[in-house]
Amino acid sequence: MAHGIHTETTFEAAIEESLLNQGGYSKGNSEDFDPQLGIFPSYVTQFLQNSQPKAWEKITNIHKDEVEKKVISRLIRELNHKGTLNVLRHGFTDYGVKFKMAFYMPESSLNPEAVELYGKNHLSVTRQLYYERQGKNSLDMVLALNGLPIATIELKNQFSGQSVTNAKKQYVYDREPNEPIFQFKKRSLVHFAVDTDEAFMTTKLAGKKTRYLPFNLGYNNGAGNPPNKDGYRTSYLWEYVWTKDSLMDIVGKFLHLNVIEFELNGVRKKKETMIFPRFHQMEVVRKLTQDAREKGAGSNYLIQHSAGSGKSNSIAWLSYRLSSLHDKGDQRVFDSVIVITDRRVLDSQLQNTIHQFEHKDGVVQKIDKDSQQLADAITAGSNIIITTLQKFPFVLDKIGEIPNRKYAVIIDEAHSSQGGEATKKMKEVLTAKSLEEAIEEDMSSGLDEDAEDEIRTSMEARGKQDNLSFFAFTATPKPKTIEVFGTPDSNGIPKPFHLYSMKQAIEEGFILDVLKNYTTYKTYFKLSKQIEDDPNVNKKQAARAIGRFLSLHPHNLAQKAEVMVEHFRQVVSKRIGGKAKAMVVTGSRLHAVRYKEEFDKYIKARGYTDVKTLVAFSGKVIYDSYPDGVTEVELNGFKEKELPKKFSTDEYQILLVADKYQTGFDQPLLHTMYVDKKLSGVKCVQTLSRLNRMHPGKEDTFVLDFANEAEEITNSFQPYYELTTVEETTDPNHLYDLKSEIEKAQVIWETEVNSFCNVFFKSAKTLSVKEQGKLNAFIDPAVERFKQLPEESSDEDVIGNEVTQESFKNTLQSFTRLYSFLSQIMPFTDVDLEKLFTYSRFLLKKLPRKNQADRFKLGDEVSLEYYRLQKIAEQSLVLEDQEEYGLDGRSDAGIRLANKEEKAALSEIIDVLNNRFGTEFNDADKLFFDQIEEELIADARLTQQAQNNSMDNFKFGFDDVFMDKLIARMDQNQDIFSKMMDDKDFGGLVKDYLLNKVYNRLRKTQ
Repeated sequence: MAHGIHTETTFEAAIEESLLNQGGYSKGNSEDFDPQLGIFPSYVTQFLQNSQPKAWEKITNIHKDEVEKKVISRLIRELNHKGTLNVLRHGFTDYGVKFKMAFYMPESSLNPEAVELYGKNHLSVTRQLYYERQGKNSLDMVLALNGLPIATIELKNQFSGQSVTNAKKQYVYDREPNEPIFQFKKRSLVHFAVDTDEAFMTTKLAGKKTRYLPFNLGYNNGAGNPPNKDGYRTSYLWEYVWTKDSLMDIVGKFLHLNVIEFELNGVRKKKETMIFPRFHQMEVVRKLTQDAREKGAGSNYLIQHSAGSGKSNSIAWLSYRLSSLHDKGDQRVFDSVIVITDRRVLDSQLQNTIHQFEHKDGVVQKIDKDSQQLADAITAGSNIIITTLQKFPFVLDKIGEIPNRKYAVIIDEAHSSQGGEATKKMKEVLTAKSLEEAIEEDMSSGLDEDAEDEIRTSMEARGKQDNLSFFAFTATPKPKTIEVFGTPDSNGIPKPFHLYSMKQAIEEGFILDVLKNYTTYKTYFKLSKQIEDDPNVNKKQAARAIGRFLSLHPHNLAQKAEVMVEHFRQVVSKRIGGKAKAMVVTGSRLHAVRYKEEFDKYIKARGYTDVKTLVAFSGKVIYDSYPDGVTEVELNGFKEKELPKKFSTDEYQILLVADKYQTGFDQPLLHTMYVDKKLSGVKCVQTLSRLNRMHPGKEDTFVLDFANEAEEITNSFQPYYELTTVEETTDPNHLYDLKSEIEKAQVIWETEVNSFCNVFFKSAKTLSVKEQGKLNAFIDPAVERFKQLPEESSDEDVIGNEVTQESFKNTLQSFTRLYSFLSQIMPFTDVDLEKLFTYSRFLLKKLPRKNQADRFKLGDEVSLEYYRLQKIAEQSLVLEDQEEYGLDGRSDAGIRLANKEEKAALSEIIDVLNNRFGTEFNDADKLFFDQIEEELIADARLTQQAQNNSMDNFKFGFDDVFMDKLIARMDQNQDIFSKMMDDKDFGGLVKDYLLNKVYNRLRKTQ
C-alpha cells in the first residue's frame, strides 16, 4: 500500500529529504548502529581516519589489527565517564594519542586549516533506528555527529490521528531511559517530540518525571507556531535548527551541563541538568551576534524578554559570543564584555557556563571589592567583567578614559531588586502626619525612579559613544527606555530588537497569569454579598464567617486589615498545600507602618497564631506613634538583608510593602496580592508580576484591589501582555444553572462522583498507585458515555437543546472555571458543588480531544497532592462512605471531620523536627517526607538489601539512595532541602528517622 499524506512515513521522508539535500547530512542506516554501545562505531572510525590521519596512523601502530575495536572501547569509557558533550568539545586520548571528536566553525577565517577541518564533520540522519539491546522498538529519527547520537526524534502527523502529545507519551511510557542511547549525558543530548504544528524537547528521559519544554517560534506573541504558506508549521526545525551549521553551533556554543553539588553526612551528590536553549534564547543570541558583527560597536539593543524566559542563560551565552566575536575583516568586535547585574546566581552561572566552553579559568572576572578592582579589570581588557548596577556610572566614566577600546555592555533586568534603593540619596525621611500627606510626598520623592532610570540618565548625560554597544534585557521597558535602547522600525519608531512576550511565557507554562483572578473590591463585595444573601448558594451555610463585616465598606485601614486577614486565613492560607503567602501593596511608607500596626492589633485581638506580618520600606517614618521615627529593621526585629529569607520561612505569611519589593523580588510561594495603592503603566505590571512565579502545587493567583479599576489594570498590561483575562462580575448562582446543564446530559453519575471523592478525600496521605487506579475506574464510564453523545447537533431545529460533546465539554469547563474563581472569594462548604468540581476537573483531563485519544494523566504528582491537601484543609472535612458498602461506589458519601487520630498519623517526623529544632513545618512539608519514604520503599535495590542485611549494613546502601531521592525532589520543597544541607544535625535526624522507618517497613513486607 502506498503511503499518502496521512502517514508519519511521509512526514519523516520530507524531513529526511530536506536534511540530506539542504541540511549537510548523510543518510544513516540502523544496521550501522550498535544498540549495546549506543553509537555508530563505523561512522566514528571513518571520521577519525578521515579527519586525523596522522593520529590514526599512530594509534594503528600501537593497537595493530585491533585498532578499531580498542579505540571504540576507549571512546565508550570516556563517554560513560565524561559524557558526550565533554567528549565532543574536548576529544579523548588513547595511549597518549589525542583525538578530536568534532571540529567547530572558527571565529575568524585567518586559519584555513580550521575551516577545512570543520568540513570533515560527518552528520547523519537515520530513520527507524532500532535502538534496543533486546527488543524491536525503533526511533522515528536520530541525528548523529561523527557517529555519536546527538538528537532522537519522535514524529507524529495529525492526519494520522495523533499529535505531539502522543510523541511525548511515547518517550515517557515506551522508551526505557536505561537503554544506552537514552542514558542521560552519556549519549543523546536532546530528545524532540514533533508533529506538523508544534515541537517540544527534553534533555533527560526519566519516565513520568520527564519534563518537556516547548521549542516553538511563538505565534501572535503567544505559544505555538505561525502558519507556513510553504509547508509544515514546524519546518523551521529541519530547514534551520537541525542543519549542519546550526546544530554544530548549538553543540559548540549553547549546550551546557549545569552542576550543583551537595553533601549530607559525608555523602556527596550532584544534581546535573543538561541545558538546551529554547528557541527564543537561541534566536536572540544569534540575531544580536549577527547584528553586532555587521555593525560593530556603537549600537543599542533592547531585549524584551518576559519573566520565565531564562534570561540568565541567554545573558551567559550572549556574553561568551560577544567576547570572541570577529567582524568580516577578522578583527575583534569588542575588547571586553561588561555584564551589569545584581543577581548573584548569574555570576556563578556565567563562570560555570563559560568554563565549559573554554575549559580555562580567568575568562570571567567578578568585581566584588571596589571601584579600583573594576578600573584594573577594564584597563587590563579582561574578556568578561561582571559588576553591579551601583557601579554603572563609574563603568561609563572609566570606559570614556580609554577611547580606543570597544566594549559590549550587557544590562540585566533594567530595574533594581529593592525598588527605590537606587534613589536613596533622595529624600530619606518623610515627616508626614497624615496618610494623605504621605501619599503626596511619596509621589514627589522620586521613589518611583529605579535603576532603569539611572542607567538611562547616565547614558544620556554622556551622549552616544561609538565604542560602546548596550544590550539591555528587561521584561517591562519604560517608554523612555524604548526610546534610548530601541531599534527603529521602517517608520522610525523604536521597538524592542527581540521579544518574548508575557503572553507567550504564560501560554508555554513558565509563569502564571496574574490577571486571571484579578478582583476589584467592588466586585469582591458584590459577590460576597450575593453569596451571603442567596438562599440557594448559601443552603449549606456557605461562608457565614465573612458575613459579619460585609456591611463595613472599608474606608479605614482597620476595616481593610480585617478583610485581608480573614480572606487570607479562610482562602489563601490553604493554597499551595498550606504554604501560600500574600503581599499588601500600600500607598506610602506611612501607610505601610500604619497597616503593620492595624494587622498586628487585629491578629492579636482575635488570638490568631497562624498569621504573622513583615513590613518593608526604606528610611525612617515619623508620625504620632513614633515621634523620633521608626525603621523597617526596628519593626521587624532583624536586619534589612535578612527579610527575603525570613519571609520564605513558615513563620511569616504576609508582607506589607511601600515601593520596596514591588520589582525584582522572586518569591514563588506568593499567591495573593492585596493592592491599596494607585498603580499604572510599567509599575503596575512589575508589581502584580511578583505573583507570577511557578511553584509545585501553585495553580493560580489572586489579586484583591481596593484602589484601581479593572480597566486601568488591563490598559497597563496590554503593551506587555497581549491578553486580557480580567474576570467580569459574575452571578454565583450561575453555578447551579451550570450544574443542572451538566446533569441533563447524564454523562456524570452521582454514585461515581461520590466513589471518586471517597478515594480522593480519604485522608491527607499520599495517594497510592492502587488508589490512583481507582480514580481512573470511576471516571472511565463517564468518558464512555461522553463518547456516545453526538459530536455536533444533527438537526437545525434542535440546536441549543440537544446536548453534544462540544456543548457538554464547554459547560463543564465553564463550571470549573467559575467555581475556581468564586472559591477565591469565599471558601464554599456546599459539598455537592465541591465534589462535582473535583470530579469534573479530572474528567476534563480524560475526555478525548478531536482526532486523538488522550491517556489519563493526573498531572504533576506534587501538584495533585498539594491540591488534595488544599481541598481537605479548605473544607475542614474528609469524605467517607457508609461502612457496609466499602469503596465500591454504591453509596453516597457521608461527611465527618478529620479526627485527632488521623491527624496524629500524619508523619510523626514533623512533630519531632518542630519540637527539636523550633521549625514550623506543616502537612505540605510532611508530604515531602511521605513521598521520599514511598520512593525509598519502592526502590528494588533497597528492598533486596533490607531482606539480606542487618540495619547497620543496610545503612550504607540506604545513604546513597536517600541522597538521590532527596535531590530529585529538592524543587518541591526548597526550605526543607536547604535546611537539611545547611544544618547537619537536622539532616542527620531526618535521614536516621527514614532509615529506621524504611528498614522496618521493608522487613515487614517480606
